[in-house]
Amino acid sequence: MRRAILAVLTAIGLAAIGAAPAEAVGTRYPFCLQGDEYPALSYCTFTSYEQCQATASGRFLTCIANPYYIGESEPPPAAYRPLPGRALPPAPGYGRY
Repeated sequence: MRRAILAVLTAIGLAAIGAAPAEAVGTRYPFCLQGDEYPALSYCTFTSYEQCQATASGRFLTCIANPYYIGESEPPPAAYRPLPGRALPPAPGYGRY
């Protein structure tokens, strides 16, 4: 019985190690396609508006600015600014492509 419990706990531990943390979808690029083919913010892979427009050309799609995109050079929102003399730790996975 003790071995069975130990085996189950080991399996759970290994599964937890292999699980990747959830990441926000669509926050890496500033422009998204939207339309019948791509509802909501499901296709945000464009670095420029022109690139998005070229992909949408001839299809019933529009390009919109990604409301969740935060550029590398923009400061964090006021609610997340660190106290004077302190710095924010980097977000997990931020800047990784």
